[in-house]
Amino acid sequence: MTTATRRKHHITDWDPEDREAWDAGNAAIARRNLLWSVICEHVGFSVWSLFSVLALFMGPQYGISLDQKFVIAATATFVGACLRIPYTQATARFGGRNWAIFSAVVLLLPTSLTLMLMLNPGDFGFGWFLFVAALTGFGGGNFASSMTNINAFYPQRLKGWALGLNAGGGNIGVPVVQLIGLLVISVASDRPEIVCSIYLVLLALAGVGAALYMDNLDHQTSSGKAMVDCLKYRDTWLISLLYVGTFGSFIGFGFAFSQVLNISFTASGDPKPALAAAQIAWIGPLLGSLSRPYGGKLADRVGGGRVTMWCFAAMVASSAVLVAAGTVSDSNGHRITGGVLAAFIVGFILLFLISGVANGSVYKIIPAVFEAKAQANRGLNAFGKITWSRSMSGALIGIAGAFGGLGGVAINLVLRASYKSHKSATTAFWVFLAFYVIAGVVTWWFYARGEKSATTSEEAPASASTAAGVA
Repeated sequence: MTTATRRKHHITDWDPEDREAWDAGNAAIARRNLLWSVICEHVGFSVWSLFSVLALFMGPQYGISLDQKFVIAATATFVGACLRIPYTQATARFGGRNWAIFSAVVLLLPTSLTLMLMLNPGDFGFGWFLFVAALTGFGGGNFASSMTNINAFYPQRLKGWALGLNAGGGNIGVPVVQLIGLLVISVASDRPEIVCSIYLVLLALAGVGAALYMDNLDHQTSSGKAMVDCLKYRDTWLISLLYVGTFGSFIGFGFAFSQVLNISFTASGDPKPALAAAQIAWIGPLLGSLSRPYGGKLADRVGGGRVTMWCFAAMVASSAVLVAAGTVSDSNGHRITGGVLAAFIVGFILLFLISGVANGSVYKIIPAVFEAKAQANRGLNAFGKITWSRSMSGALIGIAGAFGGLGGVAINLVLRASYKSHKSATTAFWVFLAFYVIAGVVTWWFYARGEKSATTSEEAPASASTAAGVA
């Protein structure tokens, strides 16, 4: 029997701030839990994004129309967004290891059902696809429980690195599943079930690994009261609006980009539009995932409000590229020329990249907001101010993360309505542009004006952990 199976998986009196215990072995325990947390979250993100890939395989024989594909993607996104709230509380109630096992194993059901749908084109209707897509949304909740769990393992001085790695490893699940889809389309374009089979194996490995190598902590805390109290503050709603434009853009375009490309390549006369779309679709999500830590670092230097404001300005410009290209196509009988197609690709990839930077920078704002409110509260002592500020910041992470996911729902529904009503995405591009203008103005008015150019040394640790660790 191996050491992993013999040892206990419940840890009491865990104190990550005890440097002597950390150096004597706790660091290795934390790294082991981080590794398997990343794996479980990564696979969860991939399953959440499964239909963004499988839509490329779903030809006329499946009986699913274009606008229905956008609804399927929106359904998965919606469920994943809503589940982020209860998943935030789950590790405190059930234990980090136990919930990691559950969160991996439960995804075997939607992945198996998806395999069934793809193996039997035409035998299952739109309602079945909606139901299964809703179940894949459970993969979107993994982020919240994984982040809450790892937050408890690491000391304040290392949270930025640990949470950033955990969140980034999860986000990269989106481009990875698209790369796997590209590989399958390249070698067996009529075998979409291969994608599902690969993830059935990966989910099993993730669940077994979590059972063997992860641990439960006795001091996991996640306050539902803090989440309710957080809703009383205007900043909660404003920051959630900003996160709709940042993470919402990332996950919404992550689901929709491959479909938009497939439509565009089809209109351009490409003989293999699905393959052409798959060859490009993964680039945007990958760049968005890799760029997110740099948003937090840049915000530490010049301020979260300023970086976020300039990101929205850049997203307005990127949307303008899409609007211009769409307008040219519309005026030409919806024909997609090489120049228009290139503009679509460049515009979307820029939106992915910039939204990744803004993913980190917008959450630089959170600790500063609640730190200021805590310092102004004369009814709290020094320790109480620190505890309250961290509790409220953590609650807002969960709330804003859920709202961000709902932004992804809106993107897919707006694109669906645009294609259905106008046979093009130009109207949707105008909506995106207008939203980014509003978000940029809100950021400037409430957070960028008068913002300091750099944080103080006392603010840096908390802000780094928050800014780097949100997906």
